[in-house]
Amino acid sequence: MSTDTEILNVQGLESGYGAAMVLKDINLSLRPGEVFAILGKNGMGKSTLLKTLMGLIRPKKGGVSFFGERTESWSADRIARNQVAYISQEQALFQDLTVRDNLGLALARGKDFEARFHAIADHFPFLKERMGQKAGTLSGGEQKMLLVARALICRPRVILIDEITEGMQPSVIERLVGILRGDREKFGTAMLMVEQNVHFALAVADRYAVLDLGRIVEAGTTTDVHAHARITSHLSV
Repeated sequence: MSTDTEILNVQGLESGYGAAMVLKDINLSLRPGEVFAILGKNGMGKSTLLKTLMGLIRPKKGGVSFFGERTESWSADRIARNQVAYISQEQALFQDLTVRDNLGLALARGKDFEARFHAIADHFPFLKERMGQKAGTLSGGEQKMLLVARALICRPRVILIDEITEGMQPSVIERLVGILRGDREKFGTAMLMVEQNVHFALAVADRYAVLDLGRIVEAGTTTDVHAHARITSHLSV
């Protein structure tokens, strides 16, 4: 059952595509200001989980609640309006639009773009110099940073993040650790991320779970000195 102290509550969730069941009996919760990492190899259902929570896939069974409200029948647009941001694994930028336009599209009409961008600008110094540049001309790492900036500029209460470090250079990943930590400290943003990069996940998250063939097979806190070994034992099999 969802409580007032939980941003997200998932109970007995089952989801998939057509007759194919991908997720089986998923139970998890996310607290205010918490970062929770879902780890697992490719094809284990990590992206399916985020898409189901975001309303892009309708669950076959179980309950999903954001901020105490049942949302498993809601559309993705309605969930987004409820201060939930989603950074998808698929290319989600408008390549022919400028950096500024991509950021502006994330804001509801009437929102003060300058004030919102100023609040996050220190995290993304290169964006300040590229506002008039088309998004499609940015490097791969810069485009991913733009995706993160577009989520943060909305000032959401929770962000769902799908494999953001895939293909990133180590130096960019290190910068991203600081950005996500800083946003949580400044605004109390909660985050649910799916990842394969164990070092990144443990550097940012408070708790973790490992997904294997659609089921959670391991869970714990990132302060546990054995967390890395436990996670990698599943990823290396």
